[in-house]
Amino acid sequence: MIDSRFFDEISGALGRHLPPGVRNVKDDVEKNMRSVLQASLERMDLVTREDYEIQVALVTRLRARLAALEARVDDLEAASRSTEPDAD
Repeated sequence: MIDSRFFDEISGALGRHLPPGVRNVKDDVEKNMRSVLQASLERMDLVTREDYEIQVALVTRLRARLAALEARVDDLEAASRSTEPDAD
């Protein structure tokens, strides 16, 4: 989930750029913009940078383990072939 301060900062920045005639309803506009931004970003199903980094580390470890297991299987298959009796 995205930190709520992010939405506060964005809606505040947008509120500061409102035309003078609309500034009377600045709080309502900021609140509505915050809600729209939050709903839009939630629909995008985004992840935090921390969650992304955790998944990258996990995939990296899994790839290394997979490579080690593939090498082990290759060694076992080679050993199995060398101990099989010749089929003549």
